[in-house]
Amino acid sequence: MPASLRSRLTDWTVAVPVLAVLMLLVTWGRELPGPVVVVVAALLGGAVLAAVHHAEVVAHRVGEPYGSLVLAVAVTVIEVALIVTLMISGPEKTQSLARDTVFAAVMIT
Repeated sequence: MPASLRSRLTDWTVAVPVLAVLMLLVTWGRELPGPVVVVVAALLGGAVLAAVHHAEVVAHRVGEPYGSLVLAVAVTVIEVALIVTLMISGPEKTQSLARDTVFAAVMIT
C-alpha cells in the first residue's frame, strides 16, 4: 500500500479525537437531546478506537515483550478514564461501579 494512501486512511485517527474533545467541551454538564447523545457516543467510540490504533502502532514498533505491555497499559488507561467519567456524572448511583468493573475485567482476563 502506498504511503500517501496509508496516510489518508489513518487521518481519522487524528481528526476524531480532536472532534471528540471539542464536542466534550461544548456538551459537558448539559442536558442533551437524543441525537446529540448519539453523536457524542459515536465520537467517544471513535476516539477510543483511535487511541487503540496508536497504541498498536507503538507496540508494533517497540517489539514483542514491550509491545504487549504498551497495549495492556493503553486499554487499562482507557477503561479507568471511562469509569472515572461515569463516576463523576453521578456519584450517588455509581458507588460500586469501579469495583464491579475491575472484577469484570479480571474475570474476562
